Amino acid sequence: MTHRVILRMEVFPELAGDFERTWGKVAEAISREPANLGQTLVRDTEEEGVYWVLTDWTDEAGFRTFELSEAHVEHRRRLKPYRRGGTMNVTELVRHVDPVPAVP
Repeated sequence: MTHRVILRMEVFPELAGDFERTWGKVAEAISREPANLGQTLVRDTEEEGVYWVLTDWTDEAGFRTFELSEAHVEHRRRLKPYRRGGTMNVTELVRHVDPVPAVP
């Protein structure tokens, strides 16, 4: 069952552009992890400096293995100068509904 990790990242607003570029490089590296199924970065439209990272994993064990790795420690180190706070939730995908094309 797919696991989705949801990160709320509070970034210093004046460093947002640098954060986005660095996150992109980190995301490329994470995408090579065998258990990673992809990632998305979104910017909150109501709270300045708040981003959400959604990253999917094959299972919780795969994510936890990555979370404890030296590679993850290095990724966190690279992003730390931009962050002023945040939270993490590990979730389990219960159901996904694809859009239905409109009938002409």
